[in-house]
Amino acid sequence: MQAEAVIESFKRAGALLEGHFVLSSGLHSTKYLQCALVLQDPVRAEELGRALAALFQDQNIQLVAAPAIGGLIIGHEVARALGARFLWTEREGGQMTLRRGFSVASGERTLVVEDVVTTGGSTRETIEALNAAGANVIAAASIIDRSSGTADVGVPRIALAALEVMSVEPSACELCKRGEAAVKPGSRKQ
Repeated sequence: MQAEAVIESFKRAGALLEGHFVLSSGLHSTKYLQCALVLQDPVRAEELGRALAALFQDQNIQLVAAPAIGGLIIGHEVARALGARFLWTEREGGQMTLRRGFSVASGERTLVVEDVVTTGGSTRETIEALNAAGANVIAAASIIDRSSGTADVGVPRIALAALEVMSVEPSACELCKRGEAAVKPGSRKQ
């Protein structure tokens, strides 16, 4: 799947929003990707999942894991395409953890999948939780990379498309300085 087709699917779904947004990282941006609007279409979700899975077809992935909630649908679709098991991490007491009886086998070859990466925080926290449980996290993947390739999650990382969108600390946000209210449309409430 070409990067242009990925971005176009976001536009067609009304999932590339413009305004003043607070990202899950806490940074402010003038653009927001509402992946749920793209992934609500099972056909599109499966297509994106297959495209990500194709990048890891020869990696002997045994487990796909995703941070809740943003990575759940795409992670599940990647796992299905790879014929791998799927689980997710979620925050408990502010820390990413395995819950719901999930466990990993020692050395289990794991791919972490996320919808959008900006700073890589949720992906990195998921990798740390999995490594602590004994997994062998070999890579991370996302539909969109907003980091311009700079997000370091501790393992090789790939995305179907990159979108260069400036993200700034609230103290440096020009829209905040002009008094424009920021909205937080994402799934993680801080």
